[in-house]
Amino acid sequence: VQLQASGGGLAQAGGSLRLSCAASVRALSSYATGWFRQAPGKEREFVAALGWSGSSTDYADSVKGRFTISRDNRENTVFLQMNSVEPEDTAVYYCAADFYMPDLLKGRPDYWGQGTQVTVSS
Repeated sequence: VQLQASGGGLAQAGGSLRLSCAASVRALSSYATGWFRQAPGKEREFVAALGWSGSSTDYADSVKGRFTISRDNRENTVFLQMNSVEPEDTAVYYCAADFYMPDLLKGRPDYWGQGTQVTVSS
């Protein structure tokens, strides 16, 4: 499985960005998918996850109510809608996938995409 993330860029605080992650797999809906981020000088951290059925989601406390993860099964693409962004959201964002949701949530997914840079100015 290859994952290709895109959509990063520069936003002002309070603005919005939408990240996309296209998968080279026939049925992304068979996988749990998620987003992680790594800020300069910090460890990579969990942001959001979506179960394979599409009905279960999980978010880091720091993004709850602001970020939304979703998936387009027809396009085999996962999205992260980022609203009310803050300078603290500045990081490289990575998408990930795994058959097993718990491994994804633990930060040990089988598949990682390359990162996309998000920068939020105050």
